[in-house]
Amino acid sequence: MSLPPEKASELKEIIHRQLLKMDVHGRIREVLAETVREELAPEHQQLSTEDLIKALRQRGIIDDVMKELKFVSDVNETERTSAPKPSTHFVEREPPVLKKTNIDPTRRYLYLQVLGGKAFLEHLQEPEPLPGQICSTFTLCLHFRNQRFRSKPVPCACEPDFQDGFLLEIHKDSLGDGSKMVDATTMLSICDPVHMVLIKTDTFGETTLVASYFLEWRSVLAAENGITNVAVELLGVGTESKVSVGVLNIRLEMYPQLNKTLSSEITSTQFTLERQKTAEKERLFLVYAKQWWREYLQIRPTHNARLVKIFAQDENGVNRPVCSYVRPLRAGRLLDTPRQAARFVSVLGHERAPVIGGGRQEQWSTLLAFLCRSKGDCEDHANLLCSLLLGFGLEAFVCVGTKAKGVPHTWVMTCGSDETITFWESLTGHRYLHRPVNPDDPPLAEQPKLLYPYRTIGCIFNHQKFFGNCQPSDAVEVCVFDLHDESKWKPMSGEAIKSVCPPGSTSSVPPFPPLCASTIDAAVTSNEIEVQLRILVSEHRKDLGLSTVWDDQLSYLLSPALAAYELERTTGVSAGNEEFQDAVRRAVPDGHTFKGFPIHFVHRNARRAFATCLRSPFCEEIICCRGDQVRLAVRVRVFTYPESACAVWIMFACKYRSVL
Repeated sequence: MSLPPEKASELKEIIHRQLLKMDVHGRIREVLAETVREELAPEHQQLSTEDLIKALRQRGIIDDVMKELKFVSDVNETERTSAPKPSTHFVEREPPVLKKTNIDPTRRYLYLQVLGGKAFLEHLQEPEPLPGQICSTFTLCLHFRNQRFRSKPVPCACEPDFQDGFLLEIHKDSLGDGSKMVDATTMLSICDPVHMVLIKTDTFGETTLVASYFLEWRSVLAAENGITNVAVELLGVGTESKVSVGVLNIRLEMYPQLNKTLSSEITSTQFTLERQKTAEKERLFLVYAKQWWREYLQIRPTHNARLVKIFAQDENGVNRPVCSYVRPLRAGRLLDTPRQAARFVSVLGHERAPVIGGGRQEQWSTLLAFLCRSKGDCEDHANLLCSLLLGFGLEAFVCVGTKAKGVPHTWVMTCGSDETITFWESLTGHRYLHRPVNPDDPPLAEQPKLLYPYRTIGCIFNHQKFFGNCQPSDAVEVCVFDLHDESKWKPMSGEAIKSVCPPGSTSSVPPFPPLCASTIDAAVTSNEIEVQLRILVSEHRKDLGLSTVWDDQLSYLLSPALAAYELERTTGVSAGNEEFQDAVRRAVPDGHTFKGFPIHFVHRNARRAFATCLRSPFCEEIICCRGDQVRLAVRVRVFTYPESACAVWIMFACKYRSVL
């Protein structure tokens, strides 16, 4: 597009006036002098245009100019082009929109920039991705004082091109102090680290936890100009927690600039004191835990074989008290009921910690690592569910024991005010009432039927309490959950637990992040999966020499059934089945047969779901149906939950004329 000469000169004049108004020339001179002084060696004082542009961009001057130059677009043109055309290939529906942040000038902010990575040697041989090609990506997730951030995904490489900035509010939790500007001394007492989690997503959408790191940001308080650059070495997780996976270049900057910075001696002394205080508390708790364990074994020697877990290793291989993995967590307006919370936890993926060479590696994850990866082991699910139930005001505990065949397992238990004991299976969302069997009853006495899969229980705990099971038998069916009876449950000191678990501890235990709302559009995603499944079914039938005719009305009639299945999973109440059956009877003519097959997934991969469906003989019978006047139907319904978790219900159906 070319402008007429008069328009071009008018545009130049507008830009010139704007540059003078913002004193851009003066700011460029300042940056030029500062760059020459700081970044060039004395022996070669030559500065290229690229160096200057880079310096201006780093200091935000170019962004400031572009923000000030506002151009008004034609409203009618916007309206005409608002309806998006269907895409013929995978593209981002909307370009990423940079959100403007309202910065409160009376508050302090930490601007954390990630300026690329290096030495990710596992990806040394990674080929350069072609434009439009789907490749594995890295995503960096951050949590600091109730604020969460996520970087743009970047292709996996030996030197991943992270170029992201995050504005962290220092006083996010202390809204009462908003009227005063927090100084460096006060910020030095804020010991919350920036928790950084690096996630790898492969070409199939599967996520892997690469690294989990706690960044000590307060070194910036002693930095000149309130700016410091840090090279962060990331270590692996689990069995690889001592192996370096890569280095991130991070720049920390305070906004507004500090009037007075601290000396490095003061900050290092503060860090040393905090470490010593934490180490002493943890040492005293370890001494107490050993004494408690000796007393527990003296009650009965067989207690040595019970699953009493006082410490657990996190993803970084750090031993932490199990009580520190749980604390009351409120979901805001994202979850409305305890049962909905149980459903949300159950749709997060279940995956054991990977181990080189087989076997089972037990690894408990910090909450941020679990949520960012959207999958974890049964311990992670149980800890999250217990935290949510505590947030809903229930008396909840995590139970450590075994399932059938002695497989170690964790689940959740709630104690009602009427002494009702309910078990919650965090992997499925199922609830079971516990009625203990009395072993002293006569043989012919009727005993309650056991519905739960749990066999033994060794201990229970939450954020304030820990109990070891010291009843003669650790079988769940005969356990009496009278927690006030110390002859049945040996308690730990509440003060000892409080000393190493928040609140009240300055330990290395990471704060809990808030839950994030789902970013998935349920209707759009449902439609996309349904379209892909129709293509897969048609291709499969074509390979078998069968034609495919879809019945859109029959597909639509399957929706109420899928909604009823999800409602039943969430609430335990079945509703709407009569209307669904009546609608199907009306849609299927006399002499025709109807078959339907519902199935549930917690992922959104249509091809993977289709392969699973074909392994079911019932579903394969529908998809490969032969006969007269065969009409096929498929309906997909995606139900979204926090953290972009989702329950995907798919129903295949067919109707055909019965020929004897």
